[in-house]
Amino acid sequence: MFIPLLFIFSLLFASSQASVVDFCVADLSLPDGPAGYPCKKPSTVTENDFAYSGLVPGNTSNIIKAAVTPAFVAQFPGVNGLGISVARLDLAVDGVIPMHTHPGASEILVVIEGTICAGFISSFDNVIYLKTLNKGDIMIFPQGLLHFQINSGTTTALAYASFSSPFPGLQVTDFAFFKNNLPTELLAKTTFLDIAQIKKLKAVLGGTN
Repeated sequence: MFIPLLFIFSLLFASSQASVVDFCVADLSLPDGPAGYPCKKPSTVTENDFAYSGLVPGNTSNIIKAAVTPAFVAQFPGVNGLGISVARLDLAVDGVIPMHTHPGASEILVVIEGTICAGFISSFDNVIYLKTLNKGDIMIFPQGLLHFQINSGTTTALAYASFSSPFPGLQVTDFAFFKNNLPTELLAKTTFLDIAQIKKLKAVLGGTN
């Protein structure tokens, strides 16, 4: 008898700690904080805060032949505090979303059109998990792990990525290394890359020093 009563008490206690607000639409005019943006006044919230029409085709005329169109909290304030967001991925033929991480969220990718080669690297033993995805396939990328997507087909590819955070964060490895002013000599020592190659990559990606 004691165990069922304890279980019921635990459920009641957990329920008492649950949020008493239905939503917290972000007030983007105020500073962001560790818990997200402050909420808009409920009297100013409308149905438009819970709908978004910005996931339109992106411009793939760039060095990576790909485009990522986000619907994170900065674009879609209604996701604030809900632990969700989404992005659209457009990849031209040979397009690539370079190796990158999302420090704040796990990701689920669903392929809508085309063929995408995707993979991630585990952090503890650097195991590669690689998969070719076709229309209707999905793949998960655990939070914080290096991962990538490549259009491995002969036509354009379209995918949607959902995240477990309204702001998953993004760090593209190539940009982190070569689109900055970190001295080339230090990069060479820490990456074991040739100095000439580092300078070439910095010139392409906009880095200096």
